[in-house]
Amino acid sequence: MSLVSDVSTLDKPGSASTAARGRRSRGRYLPYYLAIAPFFVVFAVFWCYPLVYSLFLSFQRWDGIGPMQFVGLANYRFLVTDPAFWTSMLNTLIIWIMSVIPMTILALLIALGLNSTIRFTGLYRIAYFIPNVTSIVAMSLVFSSIFSEQFGILNWVLGAVGVDPVPWLSNPWGIKTAISVLIIWRWVGYNAIIFLAGLQAIPDEVLEAARVDGASPVQTFFRVTLPLLRPVLLFSVLMSAIGGMQVFAESQVLVGNRGGPDQAGLTMVLYFYDQAFYYNDFGYGAAISWGIFLVVVIFAVINWRLIQRPGRREDAR
Repeated sequence: MSLVSDVSTLDKPGSASTAARGRRSRGRYLPYYLAIAPFFVVFAVFWCYPLVYSLFLSFQRWDGIGPMQFVGLANYRFLVTDPAFWTSMLNTLIIWIMSVIPMTILALLIALGLNSTIRFTGLYRIAYFIPNVTSIVAMSLVFSSIFSEQFGILNWVLGAVGVDPVPWLSNPWGIKTAISVLIIWRWVGYNAIIFLAGLQAIPDEVLEAARVDGASPVQTFFRVTLPLLRPVLLFSVLMSAIGGMQVFAESQVLVGNRGGPDQAGLTMVLYFYDQAFYYNDFGYGAAISWGIFLVVVIFAVINWRLIQRPGRREDAR
């Protein structure tokens, strides 16, 4: 018994010292935890809470003033049969295709030009990046004047060369073209800078070896540069897919909340805004937002599977 008691008494100081060391360790790291705490507070208040609350709201019928009414899956059942939502999704997909393909090609050409330029490279980078940080609402107003049917600059140029004016903002395909051009103008410089970083990361020895082997500049680009640039292209297409499914300000400023004639400019986010903040149907608006989230995830996964490296697919198998 004395031996047991002695052992227990020996353990007590060790346990106390261990706990004290733990408290001192936590106290030492407390300033670091306090330094990063504001980020997590802001993240919880402005991201986690709205996310959870929107999911709760999607099962309710609420006009923003009166009491909520629980309706279960009624909002989601109506969503999958709502022709306006499917129209908005089709419009969003068409605008994405019309904007991303030309934008990627132009950005790649600009990046190739910047990569071969020796002087004023930094100035060119800043110039191409400015549209991305310019107010999208302000630029949408500028583009609405450019594409104006009666007093637009574009129709004035077409008239100067003998072409009849085009009803850009009253024709379904004209509306999609105007929105796509605005998206291209805004994002082509951003993607060009990303492509330029990818081009500069390619070792010069690899390109020099291709030239020594007799490859022409075109062969070097398609057989060496483009395959090595594939991860950057994948990132660009994925980000374009996520951003392209959330087009809102461009369409709203150019053609209004209803998307213009035949709802040609009605995108998914614009339809969500229209239902939630114009008709005050916040429950159905929340359901639309979760439908948009599901579409974006599916679209991003499809893009990932289509563009990822073939070797990785075989490794995954």
